[in-house]
Amino acid sequence: MNKLARLTTVDRHVAGEATTGNVPRLRTRYYAFLSYSHQDKELADWLHRELERFRVPSSLAGKLTANGVVPRRLTPVFRDQHDLSAGDDLAVEIEAALAASQFLVILCSPTAAKSRWTNLEIESFKRTRPEGCVLAAVVAGEPFASEIRGREDEECFPPALRYKYDRRGRRTAKRAEPLAADFREGGEGKRLAFLKLVAGMLGVGLDELVQRETTRRHRQLAYVAAASLAGMAVTSTLAVTAIQARDAAREQRRQAEGLVAFMLGDLKDKLEPIGRLDALDGVGARVLAYYKSEGTSDLSDAALSQRSDALSLMGEVAMARGDNNGALRLYREAMAGTDEAVQRSPDDPERLFKHAQNVFYIGEIARHQGDLRTAEQFLRQYNRLALRMVALQPDSMKYRMEVQYSEFNLGVALSDQRRFAEAAGQFRNSLHTIEAIATADPRNSDYQQQLAESLAWLGDVEWALGSYRDAIDARLRGVAVLQHLFDKSGNVNDEMRLIPAKRTLALYYAEQGSTDDALAQLRGAVDEASVLLPKEPANSQWAQYAYEAKLTLARQLLSAGKRDEASSQTEEACALVGNLLKRHSDNFRWRGGLGSCLTMRARIALAAGFVHPALQAAQAASNVDNSIHSGNPINDAYVAAGAYRLLGDVKRQAGDAAGALADWNSGISRLPTNVAEKPWEMAERAALLQRVGRTAEAQPLLARLNSIGYRQPL
Repeated sequence: MNKLARLTTVDRHVAGEATTGNVPRLRTRYYAFLSYSHQDKELADWLHRELERFRVPSSLAGKLTANGVVPRRLTPVFRDQHDLSAGDDLAVEIEAALAASQFLVILCSPTAAKSRWTNLEIESFKRTRPEGCVLAAVVAGEPFASEIRGREDEECFPPALRYKYDRRGRRTAKRAEPLAADFREGGEGKRLAFLKLVAGMLGVGLDELVQRETTRRHRQLAYVAAASLAGMAVTSTLAVTAIQARDAAREQRRQAEGLVAFMLGDLKDKLEPIGRLDALDGVGARVLAYYKSEGTSDLSDAALSQRSDALSLMGEVAMARGDNNGALRLYREAMAGTDEAVQRSPDDPERLFKHAQNVFYIGEIARHQGDLRTAEQFLRQYNRLALRMVALQPDSMKYRMEVQYSEFNLGVALSDQRRFAEAAGQFRNSLHTIEAIATADPRNSDYQQQLAESLAWLGDVEWALGSYRDAIDARLRGVAVLQHLFDKSGNVNDEMRLIPAKRTLALYYAEQGSTDDALAQLRGAVDEASVLLPKEPANSQWAQYAYEAKLTLARQLLSAGKRDEASSQTEEACALVGNLLKRHSDNFRWRGGLGSCLTMRARIALAAGFVHPALQAAQAASNVDNSIHSGNPINDAYVAAGAYRLLGDVKRQAGDAAGALADWNSGISRLPTNVAEKPWEMAERAALLQRVGRTAEAQPLLARLNSIGYRQPL
């Protein structure tokens, strides 16, 4: 419950101070102000009563949290038509009560959302505390339903609750995310929702409070059991007590499983965006410990599902930490549980969905480990499961997106195997699916981002197949989607994605000889990076995208005869690479960046006629590129071969013909055989063969490059 830790503390000097003007002095400071529509009076009565009679566990009372010192009681609680004494001005007294309350609790329902007075109370509270301690109790309706066309009448959050207020007490356009407890039927359960509100007020974790509450109930049950033993002689009393104990145990288990559901749902969703891997791992471990005493076959359907969810969560954490072997073990165990759940109810699409997630991650880990055949096997199974979900529930956008994801990821696995034609078919299917989904809901940014991703991968396999027109068309569409997203949202993540998208499009233009188009895209990518990097200088992903764009721009500038500008871009890129390598010297991508930096320095020096510095840089680049093991040995081999080619070129310029020939032959020896080559890889092989005089072998490659429109000099 990370959000609780950020609840602001209340100025403890506000209440009790004399006020000016007509605002009366309040004799008491309220712990909470309860705001509600009178149609929700029944729940308001219950909540008011429960709050005022709740006793904070002794182990928590007096503890210092972000909300101050934890009190023993949550009293008094103010209600506008319950505690208010007769006065001349009702609004003034309510404003004074709000100013003297530490927390504002809103009972949220469609009626409350339309209540002018409820909205005014929230506004009054937020003007003095923009980040305020406002908590929502959802009684009916749906939060933020007003943002969904056709469901506006279901909105349960009043307008003032839905937006943040600035330090001057003015409402902004930024969406607020108030801590909310779900009191609706089918929600979190009345007691668990109540405890969630209390945890928010106290500034403690819900799991900690529930654990204390459960311990207290255990103690109460123990007292009941002891009393029943003492009264064993009275059969009727014993029977009644046993029934009560049984019902209490069932209720306790229901609440415990409700807590487990919360930990794997709301709590996980709050921890994931802030990267709390330790807390996420702890959530999964605690859930597994809860079920440890029972065998899998003895678990109910709900318990079996929760156990699998916990294993999947721990697998996700292991992957984020780079422990792929540990993640694989956890996902396989989780998959065994979800497979059992599917066997019990094979036509339940949600069970198929959960099973499919575990199947996907096993395939994804295999792909990262280079086991591409296993990856393909599991990703095809994932695709079959996704199609079954849609067959069972055709109107579900969630399940249709699973079909799109499965088609997309299978395309990636096929592309990794260099089965480019098959991959193109998968990406076209994926694109067709996401285009239909994005058209149905054009305001959904997630769909638009996935559309851009599908276009990017389709463009890349079309390029690998030598179809430059289709590759450029797909990449242009992808850039346009990302640009539209960024222009609309200003989201830095959309801006970030534009950098590699424009860089890749520029590479395709360059290979076709469209230098001006290539330079325009690369300058755009570098400009995006220049705006982005100062916002978060420590962001390594942004820095990597920036140096890659700058190095690619430098190469095109040098080809266009703009040596000084190429040198400037190269040195800026090399500075970024150096800073990244200071953080992690063994990162293979950044070491590849170092090799590219040294390569560009060698080319620039050679173009200027400085042979000795060019030779030093080319030798250093070759040493770096030959030491890199990225997990993609085919790509590594072509990069190393290119480094040998450059080194040989420099030695030839220096007059060392024998050394040049040896390096070119070393480059040829690194090239893999019997693989489907991308255009630049064919060009690399042809260039090396030409340099060592094997022109007959180079000729078919040159003919193929010419036929597809490859125009970049060899």
